[in-house]
Amino acid sequence: MSQFTQTMYDNAHRSSKGLNTGEPDAPIRHTWAQVHERARRVAGGLAAAGVGHGDAVAVLAGAPVEIAPTAQGIWMRGASLTMVHQPTPRTDLVRWADETTAVINMISAKAVVISEPFMAAAPVLEALGMTVLTIESLLEAAPIDPVDTDDDDVALMQLTSGSTGSPKAVQISHANLVANAAAMTVGCNFDIDTDVIVSWLPCFHDMGMTGYLTVPMYFGAELVKVTPMDFLRDTLLWPTLIDKYRGTMTAAPNFAYNLLARRLRRQATPGQFDLSSLRWALSGAEQVDPLDVEDLCDAGASFGLKREAIIPAYGMAETTVAVSFSECGGGMVVDEVDADLLSLLHRAVPATRGRTRRLVSLGKPLHGLQVRIVDEDGADLPARGVGVIEVRGEPVTRGYTTVAGFIAAQDERGWYDTGDLGYLTETGEVVVCGRVKDVIIMAGRNIYPTDIERAAGRVQGVRPGCAVAVRLDAGRSRETFAVAVECQAFSDPAEVRRVERQVAHEVFAEVDVRPRNVVVLEPGTIPKTPSGKLRRAHALSLVS
Repeated sequence: MSQFTQTMYDNAHRSSKGLNTGEPDAPIRHTWAQVHERARRVAGGLAAAGVGHGDAVAVLAGAPVEIAPTAQGIWMRGASLTMVHQPTPRTDLVRWADETTAVINMISAKAVVISEPFMAAAPVLEALGMTVLTIESLLEAAPIDPVDTDDDDVALMQLTSGSTGSPKAVQISHANLVANAAAMTVGCNFDIDTDVIVSWLPCFHDMGMTGYLTVPMYFGAELVKVTPMDFLRDTLLWPTLIDKYRGTMTAAPNFAYNLLARRLRRQATPGQFDLSSLRWALSGAEQVDPLDVEDLCDAGASFGLKREAIIPAYGMAETTVAVSFSECGGGMVVDEVDADLLSLLHRAVPATRGRTRRLVSLGKPLHGLQVRIVDEDGADLPARGVGVIEVRGEPVTRGYTTVAGFIAAQDERGWYDTGDLGYLTETGEVVVCGRVKDVIIMAGRNIYPTDIERAAGRVQGVRPGCAVAVRLDAGRSRETFAVAVECQAFSDPAEVRRVERQVAHEVFAEVDVRPRNVVVLEPGTIPKTPSGKLRRAHALSLVS
């Protein structure tokens, strides 16, 4: 038996902790032993359907109370799990159906496991010749014991949230999960007896599925898990659950903390929530904006939120989840550097005067992981030299499942090219500047879209997280950019003109370059991945 599965099954019987789901309407708690017994029934149903060791199973389900035993039941059969991206009210359903079909075919899924609220997709999938199983029917099967598994078996095929190209799935092995889980729990000083995890992160994303469902289930930790739709319907449900369950740990992307800060100011009254129990609020999955963190700390102070609880982090599916995060209890650390030297000479030189850029330190690499920075020729760069971030270690995936077959992720020495630009500080802490493919080059300067988008987002009327910088004339000598923003007043000509002028002004003040044009759009127009990341490449048609 692999260490991952054996430990998970053992902890299910030893732990008194469990999974709390169904908030806010129908809260229910299952101990991990109860989850395990439900998983044995799921495994029985999968066995009856012919699912066995080495098979791939796709899952389209929304409720954590169903996803947890389904995932464990799949692993009991020695199979791999792929969480299919879930459609939302703003999803193009035709495009989603095409992408979902491509994914299921790519992984050669033995079966598709489905549940509400996605049952309407079942006839479509069956018409395509796929074996469709409902979670309800699987839970009615007779329980069986798990098959033997190996450390090298693939446990998860995690769909990437990249913005371009054909679908691909990161192969996460049992050994990858064990290595990263151990590193993360040490890095965050996890205490199985006292820590309570609260999460609304989607299970089709690596942070939500691996970090905030699989790892707690593996260790048998106390977990409160709701859905992203629950969070979007009522942002204040998040602090409500932290207060109710005395949550000590949570995680979210930067945009969610920005949204929470706004809601606390506008809709909550001081003392309505007690957030003093929270010691670990990880910010990851997208670039951390120091202004947003500072705003959250200010907004949360009257609710007991501690500044030192905010933990900026760096990670990706290719490293299972986490690469690095700030020192536990250390809060956010900002590295302020000369903006001109950063863009022209690719050096992160500390500065406090003139035009500076404030970047967030993402901590030292976790145990079992190495990070290096390389230039365009692959040579190692010294501290504060800006180049491509590469990662090596036990949690790093072997490679991808793609429509063209297996593609290795590591070079001959085990290094994985993240595609991120960044540097290491003198003390070895990771700092990310942006994505290689997104950098806008003007007059020999590197301009990072995240800086442009952050500046545009400061304009009153621009929806949080709904500004995108689009590179124009990429690859030519006169490269430039445009900015698209979403605004509720998109149909008001006077308001549109104001937003356009102010966005152009804020962007110029931030990067010293004016956008070629600014476009104000209806809410929901800017394309995003299922995990909420901007699809910059797909936004070109909006500004051209």
